[in-house]
Amino acid sequence: MEEWTIKAALDWTVGYLERKGDENPRLAAEWLLSAACAMPRIQLYVNFDRALTVSERDVLRGYVQRRAAGEPLQYITGEAPFRHITVKVAPGVLIPRPETEVLVSEALALLPSAQKRIALDSTIDAWEGDLLKAAQEAQAASVPEPSAEAHAAADERLEQRFDAPIGARAEEGEPGEPEAEASSEAAFPAEDKAPRPLLAVDLCTGSGCIAVSLAVERPDVRVLATDISPQAVQLACENARRCEVEQRVKVVQCHLAQGVPAAAIGRLDLVVSNPPYVPSAQCAQLPSEVRDFEPSLALDGGADGLQLFREIAPWALRALKPGGGFACELFEGHMDQAASIAREAGFGEVRIVEDLTGRPRVLAARKPQ
Repeated sequence: MEEWTIKAALDWTVGYLERKGDENPRLAAEWLLSAACAMPRIQLYVNFDRALTVSERDVLRGYVQRRAAGEPLQYITGEAPFRHITVKVAPGVLIPRPETEVLVSEALALLPSAQKRIALDSTIDAWEGDLLKAAQEAQAASVPEPSAEAHAAADERLEQRFDAPIGARAEEGEPGEPEAEASSEAAFPAEDKAPRPLLAVDLCTGSGCIAVSLAVERPDVRVLATDISPQAVQLACENARRCEVEQRVKVVQCHLAQGVPAAAIGRLDLVVSNPPYVPSAQCAQLPSEVRDFEPSLALDGGADGLQLFREIAPWALRALKPGGGFACELFEGHMDQAASIAREAGFGEVRIVEDLTGRPRVLAARKPQ
């Protein structure tokens, strides 16, 4: 068998994809060869003389055939870079895009300054624990500190509800190390304790790239991510585990906010969404690798691309606490209309932010204090 070096494979792949009409054949060839050889792209150029193994040649050949048929690179290699992480991608779920990185930047800017990490009850879902803290903080502002009997009763109710003894575990320090009197502190946080984690909801999460990025970049944020697609929910869960933030990212299958607990309404610090927003008439004009391979469910936003946004905006206003932030990625041609919808819903400080190509792409706003 003729020896096929990395340089020979790269040159052949570039030429083949160029003849097949690939818009960026060198980038595609580097990406595919890098994946086939399990080697960073930069390493290709310092290993030109290394021969590919038979297995690597077979994998590359299959990759090139799929790319020549128009399949997106991200589906072929199974992953995509996004901000400071790399997420797993799969057919049936929208591929993360650079403009969505701008959405995450705006969402992060809407959050309060970073808070200290706090102890959580290891037997309670993170979201339930955080909502409990938020409720108790709100109650503490208007009622006296509960008595010792009330503390004991609260602990007993929690034990019955979750069918397990309450033993808090610090997020910092040795795993499994119990905190003294942690159960009463979880139910009734003292004034001198660190504030509760920030609560965020990511609607139409897809691969989970937004939710996971928020959790990775802000360790004091808990994210509830929702999507109607079971494939997206499974993938988002995998990406949360992949980036080791599964304890702070909860993924729920539902339509928009139907799976958000009622106790969260009025207590969220952030609502963020990248909903389907391509106007229906323009879906047929999308590039073939988008139109033919990515799910229409994640693309088609109705007649003007704002079908779901009209549901999201008023819900977000109700769900946010005063001063909470709202960020949404939308179709560039209808941003002024979206801004009007947000203002009519009751949002203030409505801004339109451009993406990396200079197109208006992200709507950012705040709930008035």
